[in-house]
Amino acid sequence: MSTTKKIILWVAAIVLMVVIVIYQRATGPTYPQKGSMELSGSEINYKLLRSHEIGMNAPVEVVAPDKAVIGKIKIKRYKSHDEWSELDMIREGDLLKSELPEQLPAGKVMYHIFVGKDDNNLTALTPEPIVLRYKGVVPLWILYPHIGFMILSFAFAMRVALEAAFKGSEVLKMSYITLGLFAFGGLVLGPLVQWYAFGAFWTGWPFGKTILHFGDLTDNKTLASILIWIFAIIRIKKHPNQTWWAWLATLVMIAVYLIPHSMLGSEIDFREVEAQTGVN
Repeated sequence: MSTTKKIILWVAAIVLMVVIVIYQRATGPTYPQKGSMELSGSEINYKLLRSHEIGMNAPVEVVAPDKAVIGKIKIKRYKSHDEWSELDMIREGDLLKSELPEQLPAGKVMYHIFVGKDDNNLTALTPEPIVLRYKGVVPLWILYPHIGFMILSFAFAMRVALEAAFKGSEVLKMSYITLGLFAFGGLVLGPLVQWYAFGAFWTGWPFGKTILHFGDLTDNKTLASILIWIFAIIRIKKHPNQTWWAWLATLVMIAVYLIPHSMLGSEIDFREVEAQTGVN
């Protein structure tokens, strides 16, 4: 394969990787929910957090330049027997502000904002309440390499698929590199990120659900993809002409990435905590 063709295939692989990574990030349940609405001729804009680090209450801010607009926020812990509590939002300039009470790592809070010009005629800012999850602080020296290795592994996976499609000679070699990058990023650095963020190295199969955590789909999808890559390498090594196994492993990896990050992730079920410990 010529150098020019290799360069073109690498550019194509990186473009595919970037598109899918951006999609995955933008559709994830921890990505801030952005939007706007019109109220009595004035525009209200919002960017509502769905993830926040422990150590302080999570800020909630709505941009409402019309000083006549007021806001209220209803709050309750997610998966709890709590009743909704209601607070007035505080105006600071063009902003209506409030805070969500801090929880333990993996604890979630539901909140629903209502705005209007009359306490008796308020409109919901979003169709459904927003759910925010608290997490521990992950050291950057772990977080950035984890992200880097996962992105690199995905770029190599795209390149492996293109190598196989164009009958290149380096499918097996690139498959080994992909597996190595993915395994280190997902099975070594991934659990470290999980530990700092939620206090557990692994919450997927075979451990599953505990009192504080639900079986994490992120862990499970990573494990499934790695097992497929191992099997694909075994088959390609035994049958060099069956490079379609690299396509299969890449497609599984794409499917894994298209599942929003942190979906069905670690979370505290306060109902179970209360039932088992008597503490609410």
